[in-house]
Amino acid sequence: MEGVINIFKNTGMTSFDVVRKIKKLSKTGKVGHTGTLDPEACGVLPVCIGKGTKIIDYIMRAPKVYTVEFKLGTKTTTYDLEGEVLEENDYSFLTEEDILNSINKFKGEYNQVPPMYSALKQNGVRLYELARKGIEVEREGRLITIYFIEDICIEKPFVKMKVKCSKGTYIRSLCYDIGEDLKVGAVMTKLKRNATSNFLEEDSINIENLTEENIEEYIIPIDKALEAYDKLIIKNKFSKLIKNGAKVYDKRLYVTKAQLGVLYRVYDEDDNFIGLGKKDEKGFKLEKLLV
Repeated sequence: MEGVINIFKNTGMTSFDVVRKIKKLSKTGKVGHTGTLDPEACGVLPVCIGKGTKIIDYIMRAPKVYTVEFKLGTKTTTYDLEGEVLEENDYSFLTEEDILNSINKFKGEYNQVPPMYSALKQNGVRLYELARKGIEVEREGRLITIYFIEDICIEKPFVKMKVKCSKGTYIRSLCYDIGEDLKVGAVMTKLKRNATSNFLEEDSINIENLTEENIEEYIIPIDKALEAYDKLIIKNKFSKLIKNGAKVYDKRLYVTKAQLGVLYRVYDEDDNFIGLGKKDEKGFKLEKLLV
């Protein structure tokens, strides 16, 4: 069994619970997920099996889409309902225009400070371990991108919206930051991941419906799982060189055109998948051999 399964994770279970179940069903220890979903969040969680684990990083770096609900006027330690309530503030004076204006400020790139209750490490210690001891440390902001925020529904104190964001974005932190901008606080109340890369909710299989009998039906081949990357075809006579890790300078390498700095799914003329590669000013080389 090699490839990726587009799993829908339910609330109340961890991402590791999903991995553990798939290890049991697939009878292999080589299983990994492509980006943690908190226990109280649900949604798309692509899980890689066998050689598919080699592409975890390439799926994780792709944009993600979420549907999120947050509540105005409340602040917690974790930025969601799992934490201790720190503040309860009046939000009644906020107009719909105030809320929309604040949300729109966060579209595009912004420097996001991750929450203390996160798995990020500082000096080798996970932040949530420090937070549980009541220790708060200064965290460096990270440049993330909010590609869009749409389908905004405001029913005070609740706000619901759909967000497309880059790798490394904490939706809890986005809700918290909107609350800080509005000067009333905000806490995330619901979260669903609608998509990771080209893995969509409507194409997913609920983890509860996966069995030993049907698991193979839902395994997506490695090259299909990477369809977010454009396809590049190279000539057969160069495929051995490419597979051996050589950088090829010859302009006759390509059947289809390659742009500088773009990562491609690479195939030979017989449509055999080779791996992921990129062209620079000195030639073309595989970044990841996947045969």
